[in-house]
Amino acid sequence: MRTWRELRSFPLAIRLLLVNQLGVNTGFYLLIPYLAVHLTENAGMSAAAVGIVLGVRNLSQQGLFLIGGSASDRLGARGVIIAGCALRTVGFGLFALDDGLVVLLAASVLSGLAGALFNPAVRTFLTLEAGERRAEAFALFNVFATAGSLLGPLLGSVLLLVGFRASALTAAGIFAVLTVAQAVVLPHREAVRSGNGVLTDWRDVAGNRAFLAFALAMAGLFTLESQLYLLLPDGARRATGWDGAAAVVFLTGTLAGLWLQLPLTRRLKERGSRARWIAAGLALMGLSFVPPMAVAGGAPSPDGAGEAVLRALPVLAGALLLYVGVMVAQPFVMELIPGFGRPELTGTRFGVFYLVSGVAAAVGNTVVGWAMDTGERSGAPWLPWVCCLTVGLASAAAVVWLHRLRILPGRPAAVATA
Repeated sequence: MRTWRELRSFPLAIRLLLVNQLGVNTGFYLLIPYLAVHLTENAGMSAAAVGIVLGVRNLSQQGLFLIGGSASDRLGARGVIIAGCALRTVGFGLFALDDGLVVLLAASVLSGLAGALFNPAVRTFLTLEAGERRAEAFALFNVFATAGSLLGPLLGSVLLLVGFRASALTAAGIFAVLTVAQAVVLPHREAVRSGNGVLTDWRDVAGNRAFLAFALAMAGLFTLESQLYLLLPDGARRATGWDGAAAVVFLTGTLAGLWLQLPLTRRLKERGSRARWIAAGLALMGLSFVPPMAVAGGAPSPDGAGEAVLRALPVLAGALLLYVGVMVAQPFVMELIPGFGRPELTGTRFGVFYLVSGVAAAVGNTVVGWAMDTGERSGAPWLPWVCCLTVGLASAAAVVWLHRLRILPGRPAAVATA
């Protein structure tokens, strides 16, 4: 009820974008997690070809965030949001059309480009429309995104009983409905342009050393958050000997996010600086990898169901702490990004932020993967957990250092719109 009341207190356009994020994540997660299995088992593609398809999708999205951010500033966030959602409709529809490599690559490029357009644009729109209530808007954004990431795989698993094409067409249909709703509801806002060329705007944002340092520090946020899909599920399976333990880890954290995100953000907003809570959230994310470390080295006995449950508890505690850390830090991170420079370059800053922190997080995930393999070969199963602990504490220390240098924005004011 509290979340519902908070939702109704925002303008219709923001309410649509929040519900829109529920639909976006539902459509995305009902298809993409099952794509590799479909291409391998049903389409008969080699692992290398599947890797190319998935890699092209990721590269199209991560590499083009800057384009999407700049387009939001120059063309207006509304049009870019609609275009991104429409492109994802086409891209996911192509996944249902044919299993040929050319079609799959085209679908991957379009769906990746759609994400690169949509993600910076929707955050820019929320920033401009929410004013001084940006923290609450981004908290609600996380709630709806989390709900979609839970609903999507459940719906996808049911649709797969009918067939993969049913999943792809359902996802495309969701995006088509969202595209129409955005075109009807989102208000037109004249873009406030910087008056400079695109390259000049990019140099302006890239030359902001404080902003780039902040984006690099946030690599820890994205690196550790991604362990919800890599290290923690693997740790749960190894600790319990049960493949379903990974789903329990994900479900535990998701339900906690739905319940705690908004009241937690509202309580923290008026208590201390944004940098304080971002650093605290990152530190908590790092410390969340300590409890699972206690059961990382052994395995349950074959018939010891009770032992398996006991060994699952430290992993579940770690996942819960990790989710809480994300809930503490992430809304304030999103809230601070517009304050690093001129409001007419808000979209460009979001694009650069996701580009820089995404590349840095990819490096971090590579290190974690190396630590998992090395730890298994060398009999040091604690190694990846210590690696994640170090990443979290280092990111928290970086934010504290930036705060002490007084180069982080203070309490944000409303961002002017035309």
